Amino acid sequence: MAFQTTLGWSLISSGIVTLVLKVLPGDSLWWGLLFLVVGATVLYIRT
Repeated sequence: MAFQTTLGWSLISSGIVTLVLKVLPGDSLWWGLLFLVVGATVLYIRT
């Protein structure tokens, strides 16, 4: 059950990030790296 919830949120968030990257100015690589760092930080803080 938890795996399905995690998978669902992962797919939703990746879709949102893809849409945001289309809208944001600049190189999407740097935005992607920024989102990865922020996501990793949030996961690290929550545990």
